[in-house]
Amino acid sequence: MLEQLSICRYRVAEPQGDNPFSAANQQESLSVHEKKCWFLAGLIEGEGSLCISIKKHESFKFGYLVQPEFFIYQHQVRRGLLELAQEVFDTGNIRPKPGNEVVLVYSVTNRRLILERVLPFFERYMAFSFKGHDFQLFREVVMAMEQKRHRDPLELVKIVENAYQMNMEGKQRRRPKGEIIERILRDYTPNPPAQGGEDIVRS
Repeated sequence: MLEQLSICRYRVAEPQGDNPFSAANQQESLSVHEKKCWFLAGLIEGEGSLCISIKKHESFKFGYLVQPEFFIYQHQVRRGLLELAQEVFDTGNIRPKPGNEVVLVYSVTNRRLILERVLPFFERYMAFSFKGHDFQLFREVVMAMEQKRHRDPLELVKIVENAYQMNMEGKQRRRPKGEIIERILRDYTPNPPAQGGEDIVRS
């Protein structure tokens, strides 16, 4: 699926019209676009972050909102680099970082857009990234949520486990992993196994 998305996302358009130079011009455009992508990959390697946000929300069924997020950070004088990311991904927002407004943050937090644009980009342009371990965990979470597995408490626990293996094994997270898992499973009651191999007959 991601391979197909990647091909569609980065395929140059077919020549149009009778302009004899159109094919050459599009080949040149592809070259420029590829250069931008490789440059952006280097920027992401140094200043980018893949994150699984886990925010406490008692209004949610299991007490937490889990959300995949992609960020790139830059000083405000280098805003143009973040605008390049907007151009390449054709999505994303640029805002000041809370508490440090001289730093700007480019973000993509929509799961569908992460699936369709961020994941294929990483697979195509960041094969040698030192973020590879985090990317694989991040990808597993995105795909699990796309399949609605986060609606099951045990599957949500697996997602939390993955999230806490990312980014220096969750050392910068505020809440202990056990606290989150305990809340998720608070109302979970597993089905008791049948004892002694006896059939259960319901009247």
